[in-house]
Amino acid sequence: MLLRNTRPSIDAREVMRKFFTALVLIPLGLVFIVFAVANRHLVTVSFDPFNSADPSVAVTLPLFVVIIVVAIAGVAAGGCATWFRQRHWRRAARQYEADARQVRAQLADLRAGAAAPQAGPQRFPALAQGGR
Repeated sequence: MLLRNTRPSIDAREVMRKFFTALVLIPLGLVFIVFAVANRHLVTVSFDPFNSADPSVAVTLPLFVVIIVVAIAGVAAGGCATWFRQRHWRRAARQYEADARQVRAQLADLRAGAAAPQAGPQRFPALAQGGR
């Protein structure tokens, strides 16, 4: 019985990846466009907490731009916070990786030492005494 390779080829995996990417990105893009059209009126973002009637630093932008910029900033801040909180795990992983490299090197040295022929012929005591 001839067994076939049941793993998909690299081309099939690439096609599936592109399909699922399109399956997610096309609806996401449509939602983004609908959101932008629905929230296109202008809003003023003020960075002056003391004078709200005539702020010294203010920006007038469409609402969807403000919401998307705040969402991107939130994702970036969350990613940075997560990255900083995981520093202990990354340090431990680097240490384990270094330990594993050291143990592999020791194992290779031991295997090389065990496989190397010993110097000189090996003598058996029974043969040296006349075969008895």
